Amino acid sequence: MKPVLALVGRPNVGKSTLFNRLTKSRDAIVADYAGLTRDRHYGNGKQGKHEYIVIDTGGFEPDADAGIYKEMAKQTRQAVAEADVVIFMVDARAGVSAQDHDIANYLRRLGKPCLLVANKAEGLLASGQLVEFYELGLGEVHAVSAAHNQGVRPLLDLALQTIQHAEEEAEEAEQIGVIKLAIAGRPNVGKSTLINVWLGEERLVAFDLPGTTRDAISVPFERNGQKFELIDTAGLRRRGKVFEAIEKFSVVKTLQAIESAHVVLLLIDATQGVTDQDAHIAGYILENGRAVVLAVNKWDAVDDYQRELVKRSIETRLPFLKFANLHFISAQKRQGLGPLWASIAQAYKAANCKMSTPVLTRLLLEAVQFQSPKRGGMFRPKLRYAHQGGMNPPVIVIHGNSLEHVTDAYKRFLEGRFRQAFDLVGTPLRIEFKTSSNPFADKVA
Repeated sequence: MKPVLALVGRPNVGKSTLFNRLTKSRDAIVADYAGLTRDRHYGNGKQGKHEYIVIDTGGFEPDADAGIYKEMAKQTRQAVAEADVVIFMVDARAGVSAQDHDIANYLRRLGKPCLLVANKAEGLLASGQLVEFYELGLGEVHAVSAAHNQGVRPLLDLALQTIQHAEEEAEEAEQIGVIKLAIAGRPNVGKSTLINVWLGEERLVAFDLPGTTRDAISVPFERNGQKFELIDTAGLRRRGKVFEAIEKFSVVKTLQAIESAHVVLLLIDATQGVTDQDAHIAGYILENGRAVVLAVNKWDAVDDYQRELVKRSIETRLPFLKFANLHFISAQKRQGLGPLWASIAQAYKAANCKMSTPVLTRLLLEAVQFQSPKRGGMFRPKLRYAHQGGMNPPVIVIHGNSLEHVTDAYKRFLEGRFRQAFDLVGTPLRIEFKTSSNPFADKVA
């Protein structure tokens, strides 16, 4: 995935000029006129082997509450949300302004990697005029002149190094056992409410209106010594229901959150049952091989008849998630939440299960002895040995002859045997077949 750099700052500080330098293009209109850029503008760049995406934004006024400036601020916030590194540009010749302070305060609250860049700094390095920008509290001030292409290359190198360092930190956090838990489901199913209950505070906006959460919000959490990263995702609507551009962006961020998670908690609304959209979300989770736990929320709001209907709809519409644990909860009334954690831990453990080759091969041969695969044409598939081909989700690779004739029914039979032996609850299991080639196939007698 290409890293994303967002150029942010007040009007006429040279964002579009730097955009053109970084993309080696003239795509952004440049003029000595404030407010020329209003929408987000995307461009591709490349330095050596490294490719990246640059986003040019209009003049940013974080507190704008009306008119075109409010819309421009919305565009900039979205660009910042998409970015891996924010390049905050100030005017070295004009000095620090109140608007610069407002933008700096906004960026500090986000905690996203940010580089403070003083543009139009040609001839000012020795004057000490850049010292005042340190009061913005964003660390080192990087002097550049986008118009004269001074300091742009070192700035780009630093931005790419910052992204690489952040990725390494994320990998390190993953190695020390931080479980990424994404809460997914349709709009207004109670995802933010559930996270607020777990945290014990109103950390996320929870409101009885579909679409309250727009971005994928990540919150650190620790329970019984185990560290989690809770990811509250935007509710996924049907494709025809997604009208606003910001909602389309929310869908992308939700799908990315599911892809990056270790475990996905799929919430279903008991008052509405299992819908087509629930099935689509479940299918996407399965397609990406994520460990999953099913939870039916608002269980206290339905009677016995509706409860029976919900249970039947889960059996008929989500049969491909039979491996996942099912819970009936009420996030608002804090009912049934305790057992969720045991299932989440079990699903994570199963997704990262290590299976030795001798044990897998023994289980395979025992399964074949118990029930042989059906003959396919002139040949019967011969399964010789198995080994593990990956984790999260677990992948089992089976070697043998004529394996292209193994039926789906027999594949499900093998999956059941492996699941039972390794207690693979809550995770998809993928089985791959590799047929040995005949060394004499190309030789003529």
